[in-house]
Amino acid sequence: MRFSEGPEFTKGHGTQNDFIVLPDPDGELKLTDSHVRALCDRQRGLGADGVLRVVPAGAVPDAPGDVAPDVWFMDYRNADGSLAEMCGNGVRVFARYLVESGLVAQPEFPVGTRAGIRSVRTHPDGGSTVDMGAARIFGDSAATHGGREFAGVAVDLGNPHLACVTDADLDALDLAEAPEHDGGLFPNGVNVEFVRPAGPQRVRMRVHERGVGETRSCGTGTVAAAVAALRADGESTGRRVVDIPGGTVQVDVTETTTLLTGPAVLVGGGRLDAGWWRQVEGG
Repeated sequence: MRFSEGPEFTKGHGTQNDFIVLPDPDGELKLTDSHVRALCDRQRGLGADGVLRVVPAGAVPDAPGDVAPDVWFMDYRNADGSLAEMCGNGVRVFARYLVESGLVAQPEFPVGTRAGIRSVRTHPDGGSTVDMGAARIFGDSAATHGGREFAGVAVDLGNPHLACVTDADLDALDLAEAPEHDGGLFPNGVNVEFVRPAGPQRVRMRVHERGVGETRSCGTGTVAAAVAALRADGESTGRRVVDIPGGTVQVDVTETTTLLTGPAVLVGGGRLDAGWWRQVEGG
């Protein structure tokens, strides 16, 4: 069967947090909220937790001023179509795509995001280490879920997180429903992580992402989880291995920044049908 030629796509995931990559080197692709919602729908589209548009920063009106126009920009959208500032798993998939498609030739390079520049070092196994920037703790708060209150720490990683270290049985949590949170502290919503110690320098985590629901992993969420776990142990720097439903990553917290190391997988790709693309544009 031949499809009329619509946009190219690649499907990938980082610890099973999955994304649709849309290359747009000329900055000409019209990507609407409706497109994103349809693409991410697991029945009427390809299915994903979000969309990563690959575009020069100079073609993105809301790109931060410190991102040079010729830097490849990760224009990230949540599954509901909303813009997101940052996505740690998405950056790794984005970086793998840049390398595999030949858009970058060197193993270390910058990636532009709405949270600013993120430096990436790719590894021969296809994974990468991403400099996620400093984690800023901006308060203590709590999430309410299933009739229970979970104390947590508010962490800014370019996007907002509430990381709750708990002794609760993580497998028993039903994260189909969004946990309740303080709307005053998190006016634009929040990603909520439930974190349980699992041994020396190791934790387990489940997460409910704003605009998506529960995901198999959340890159910035694993960093927030590591920061909260270190804080609970009376430490401000160190390493934590984070086990999430989709796999395992490593987080290093230093005095000046945070580093996220983990895998990235490109599953396959092709072209979307132009007729389908036009049909879903308006909703």
